[in-house]
Amino acid sequence: MRSGSFFLHMISLETRKLMIYRVDFWITMLVNMVAHLVVLWAIWNALFAESNQQFIGGWDLQGILAYGVMVFLTGRIVRGGDLQMIIATEIYDGSLSRFLVYPRNYVFTKYAQQLGNVAPDLVQSLLMAMVAIPALGLSTTAIISPASLAMAVPSIMVAHLLFFLMSLPPQFVAFWADNVWSLSVLLRFVSMLLGGALLPLSLFPESMQQVLSWLPFVYLYQFPTLVLLGKVGVTEWATGIGSCLLWCIVMGWLAVPFWKRGSLRYTGVGI
Repeated sequence: MRSGSFFLHMISLETRKLMIYRVDFWITMLVNMVAHLVVLWAIWNALFAESNQQFIGGWDLQGILAYGVMVFLTGRIVRGGDLQMIIATEIYDGSLSRFLVYPRNYVFTKYAQQLGNVAPDLVQSLLMAMVAIPALGLSTTAIISPASLAMAVPSIMVAHLLFFLMSLPPQFVAFWADNVWSLSVLLRFVSMLLGGALLPLSLFPESMQQVLSWLPFVYLYQFPTLVLLGKVGVTEWATGIGSCLLWCIVMGWLAVPFWKRGSLRYTGVGI
């Protein structure tokens, strides 16, 4: 099987596996979405009421609620669903061995599985957004258009690739350490905090915004969300995509020595 066909086959296989439990897939998403929206509305409604202002950090109430909803939905896709610790798990239990005898690159295979896992999430998130955004009301600071949606899809997928590559070194530490779960949790928390998943970066001090704009985290959450909400022009979007791809190269390069040294220590015994 050629590499392209194999890649598509792995995506299809993982998607079909995920959709076996369709009811659980939709109920879990719906509950999480409603809970997230209720918390967002309560917090930001109270903040706007207390400040007695129409705009906070360049956002009106409907706009910042739309941002919160969309960054939640895009974040699910960027992080890759339930496969965030799959590589470390396979190192621990020894199941990595069966992949090493395959005539395919291991990381290539894992990324195909990740894409298969997020493909249903992408469709689900789009459907949820179509329901949630109109329910929040019209905003003067966030306007979703066909053009912004078209630019957002590649932005989200490139962000997903970046997060996948960023997660490789912490998981490859499993070749040496008994538990790397805390490293993955730390990566997730730091990336969400500094990437705008918890708060729009426009609410940070201006000096800190300048620093954060040079880090890769902004391309994980805030950038694709702002693109989707129509706050990024075509030129800025192209520059952002290029910067994100550059960070992908850097993160992939950093992961190589972890894999090369770690795979030499791997015995296939598991724990």
